[in-house]
Amino acid sequence: MRVAVSYDNGNIFNHVGDAKEFKIYDIEDGKIVSTEVLKSSGSGRAMVVDFVSTHFCDVLICNEICSGAKGAVNEAGTKVYGAVTGNADDAVEKLIQNQLEDGDTVICHHD
Repeated sequence: MRVAVSYDNGNIFNHVGDAKEFKIYDIEDGKIVSTEVLKSSGSGRAMVVDFVSTHFCDVLICNEICSGAKGAVNEAGTKVYGAVTGNADDAVEKLIQNQLEDGDTVICHHD
């Protein structure tokens, strides 16, 4: 499984459409086997969908995401966990343990 987290200095970045970086986690047999921090290009819904599609992400973990972006990411085949805050590594560990909940945030300050 491949997971992308909107990322800023160890934590989940507030608004996914404005994220400058994503941390990618590759998970096999319930363990993180590799991580990489990658820069994003652009902003908004198109950037997020392009990023998760280009990097073949099965899951996106973020905090704020508008309903349109969440729908578009889901349509691209990536499961979204919204309204997640705090440390990015901790959130991924919760996902692995099936303890991460989708807060279903649909906040958007852009439109």
